[in-house]
Amino acid sequence: MKTKLHRDERIRVIVFSILLVVTALLSMFPFYWMILNSFKNPSIIFKVPTDFFTFNLTWDSFAAVFKYENGIIWRAYANSLFIAVTSTIGTLFTSSLAAFAFAKLKFRGNKLIYSIFIATLMIPGQVTLLPLYVIFAKIGWVNTFLPLIIPGCLINTYGVFMLRSFIVSIPDDLIAASKVDGCGTLRQYFHVILPLCKPALITLGLFSFIGSWNNYFGQFIYLSSEDLTTIPLLIASLKESNMTGVEWGRVMAASTLSVIPFAVVYLFCQKYFVQGIATTGLK
Repeated sequence: MKTKLHRDERIRVIVFSILLVVTALLSMFPFYWMILNSFKNPSIIFKVPTDFFTFNLTWDSFAAVFKYENGIIWRAYANSLFIAVTSTIGTLFTSSLAAFAFAKLKFRGNKLIYSIFIATLMIPGQVTLLPLYVIFAKIGWVNTFLPLIIPGCLINTYGVFMLRSFIVSIPDDLIAASKVDGCGTLRQYFHVILPLCKPALITLGLFSFIGSWNNYFGQFIYLSSEDLTTIPLLIASLKESNMTGVEWGRVMAASTLSVIPFAVVYLFCQKYFVQGIATTGLK
């Protein structure tokens, strides 16, 4: 009987492992296809039958991207990094402060205010797009980086929700012990809460960085100057720069270059990212 149970368990593990491998391969295929086509000779990208594995590789598409508009890709990289890093740091600071207040501070209306705050998640971004644009235009923020940084730093509902779910799981005894040692509210935040929230902070930081880096719609709406070009805007301009058709080799090369920053960040923060996802909200 035990032998049969062990055999059934092994079969389930094998089937589950095969499904996971197949799912992982399917998820990775678009990235593989993008990278492969970025190195292919542009003339054979749409060759029939399609070459899924080829050694006929070249750097021509990457060279074309780096030469495009006198090397504008470096400026686009710098602009995207500035927006993403600044927005991420601001989001982590304000979201963690709000989450700490909602999770551990006792004040009148705490639950009501938090419920109203979370209810804003149901409001689509398209609803507030026009009013925000009018406001930013009147205060002179259009064609600057400020509309892409300040709103996310001031209000990130998902970030507050995620960090609060993590902070709630921190024992109240630690807060009480810090009070006995003479810690005020800010010292509790900096010396108790933040060190224990490292996995959740890194997870939220990764989400914020990727979201800000890939925010093509917001960048397209608010940025029009060439000096403010970002990576998503650069990729879009590559698609539109050739009147004879899209040069997909250049587009794939630029797209490959665009994923490098957050791929590197994820590889270095993978342990904390997995831990943050696995433990957020657990008591």
